[in-house]
Amino acid sequence: MLAASRDPIVAIATAPGRGGVGIVRVSGRGLEPFVQALLGRALHPREATYLPFADAAGQPIDHGLALWFPGPRSYTGEDVLELQGHGGPVVLQLLLARCLEVSRGPLPDMRLARAGEFTERAFLNDKLDLAQAEAVADLIDASTEAAARSASRSLAGVFSGHVHGLRDALVNLRMLVEATLDFPEEDIDFLQKADALGQLHRLQQALADLQAQARQGALLRDGLQVVIAGQPNAGKSSLLNALAGAELAIVTPVAGTTRDVVQQTIQIEGVPLHVIDTAGLRDSPDVDEVEKIGIERAWGRIQQADAVLFMHDLSRLHQTDYQQADASIAASLAATLLSGVPVLHLWNKCDEVDSASLGVGHPDDGLAISAKHGTGLEALRQRLLTLAGWQQAGDGLFMARERHLQALHQVGEHLRAADTWLQARADHLDLLAEELRLAQQALGSITGEFTADDLLGEIFSRFCIGK
Repeated sequence: MLAASRDPIVAIATAPGRGGVGIVRVSGRGLEPFVQALLGRALHPREATYLPFADAAGQPIDHGLALWFPGPRSYTGEDVLELQGHGGPVVLQLLLARCLEVSRGPLPDMRLARAGEFTERAFLNDKLDLAQAEAVADLIDASTEAAARSASRSLAGVFSGHVHGLRDALVNLRMLVEATLDFPEEDIDFLQKADALGQLHRLQQALADLQAQARQGALLRDGLQVVIAGQPNAGKSSLLNALAGAELAIVTPVAGTTRDVVQQTIQIEGVPLHVIDTAGLRDSPDVDEVEKIGIERAWGRIQQADAVLFMHDLSRLHQTDYQQADASIAASLAATLLSGVPVLHLWNKCDEVDSASLGVGHPDDGLAISAKHGTGLEALRQRLLTLAGWQQAGDGLFMARERHLQALHQVGEHLRAADTWLQARADHLDLLAEELRLAQQALGSITGEFTADDLLGEIFSRFCIGK
């Protein structure tokens, strides 16, 4: 990767398709001869210059703005040239081909950029740390306003600042332990005098606070997979339509109308929830081959769910066969779902039964709703936020990823082990020092201080071309 990162690269930096403006971006070391050959003149740093972009015969491909950012004062830390022209696909491809054609003389190693390679170079050249680099992609992919603002804070370094604060406290504690190991003959207990145990406990509390914030940020980024499950005609498709505010799923009185998975992402207080309607769950000789496939897919999505909405039909609770089928589904859910995945019971069609029977026959923790008329939907939205673990966030919320949560969890495990060894005092100081070192290494993986090349490749491969 390090050798390839020295090649000059070029790519179209704007999204595919037609647009008012299109950008071709070039990054590399020593681009001045290339700029002169391509544009026929030198450019003033960080100053937009309007001029023609000519082909090999001197005929203009387009007219637009050229911007020149000499390294290291650029996005990538290298020399960067941006050509901003009209956003037609053909025009941009011609400009891209012209850059590659001109490079054969001054920059014979120029090649097309890989996905995310411009941001990867910004990371490798210390313009961004890894958490900030990931925030670039998160900002582009943000599906809600809250997610976009949180990604912007991560890009500005808010998350990294918290990580660096923990790192500094951890380094200070490591210094105390190492001093005790290096000078065992001194008649001074460095650890007790410096309140090492208190420092460790404060570090653990700061980590817990950061984990709580990171979980909120990860929720904003990834959302929650919510699967609606239940028997046919319980109102699952009606609920999806009501939550989405659109007629996405076909609703009929015919059992088995929904044959496949229908998904829609909704927002509740800025949190994206991926609501999935599934085929009605039943075991009947009337089920045809197509519906069987739909039911299999429904169970497949249930296995991947973060939360399940189990729909019940209040108007059929008096039917013995209906109750037995619901009990069978409940048993299958308990056997299928991973531990900790919540199941929220929804008692639908409350508008079709008398009020005296609403509290009979269903758990107290469920919700009585009418998907058809919207009754109880606001309470359902708030319950979904509770299931997601969402807490009203302030202006300082930052974006986080699952790998960040895993890294923070590892830090916590090492700090807990360190606490055990610290309590044992002198007999285990070497083990204490090692746990603190491993905690710092796990923490550093968030910002890229300790990161394997294969992880970097995985992260940046998910970026768009040109970024």
